[in-house]
Amino acid sequence: MPFQLTVDDGIEEARRRLRELPRRPVHPALRVEDHHIDGPAGPIPLRVYWPDGVAAGSLPVTMYFHGGGFAVGDLDTHDGTAREHAVAASTLVVSVDYRLAPEHPYPAAVDDVWAATRWVAGNAERFGADATRLAVAGDSAGGTLAAVVAQLARDNGGPRIAFQLLWYPSTMWDTSLPSFTENAQAPVLDNAAIAAFTRWYAGHLDLSDPPAALAPGRAPDLSGLPPTYIAVAGHDPLRDDGARYAELLAAADVTVELHNADTLVHGYLGYAGVVPAATEATDRGLAALRAALHA
Repeated sequence: MPFQLTVDDGIEEARRRLRELPRRPVHPALRVEDHHIDGPAGPIPLRVYWPDGVAAGSLPVTMYFHGGGFAVGDLDTHDGTAREHAVAASTLVVSVDYRLAPEHPYPAAVDDVWAATRWVAGNAERFGADATRLAVAGDSAGGTLAAVVAQLARDNGGPRIAFQLLWYPSTMWDTSLPSFTENAQAPVLDNAAIAAFTRWYAGHLDLSDPPAALAPGRAPDLSGLPPTYIAVAGHDPLRDDGARYAELLAAADVTVELHNADTLVHGYLGYAGVVPAATEATDRGLAALRAALHA
């Protein structure tokens, strides 16, 4: 693998290495705009993507939260992924540049994505979109944040979330799950990186009993959540996090589909269009998003 998440050389070097990864152009002709909204601690940057060929006013909306261990990543590192979601699912995509640890530990990221989701739900018409068809999506840490936002929306009387697409999320905050042992030294993301990101993001908390806004799988009640697609990878320490969350959702009578790309590694969205198995797994999740938003 050409990339390994590591914080051995400090946070700025980790961010630089992710930013400078080679990336292929993805749907370069899309209409894209950058915006800022008022957040709980200052402006929150948003990047909005319009798919082609969908009439204004009939576009569903997908909030996208990027991955990176709550500490690395930004609008640019996940620009191609956001474009793929917009085109494949025929949805307006709003990508959120939330605050990062260690400068801004938990709950800063949660506060930002929740504020952004509520703002977009209340202002979708200015982008020609329909807020009654609103999804949340994210990869890795972003998948965790998407799951948290779905719970917050349920618990706070809206906005109504129609679907959640969770790419290899962390949900349980439980390193006793078998995949942490089986994939302790996995490519891209290993246990050492997870431990470092955990210290930066949540080291100030008692992780023996984490809150649901950190570990959504620990919520006492998972009923009433939106239909869910969870994608995991076989060679990923977080594989069983996503699988366990799917089990818990199903037990709470939530419609959920789990897909384990058993030959792939964490972060495989970045290899869609290059590695055939990653392309297939990505297309499968995006097809689920499209079906949910255009039912």
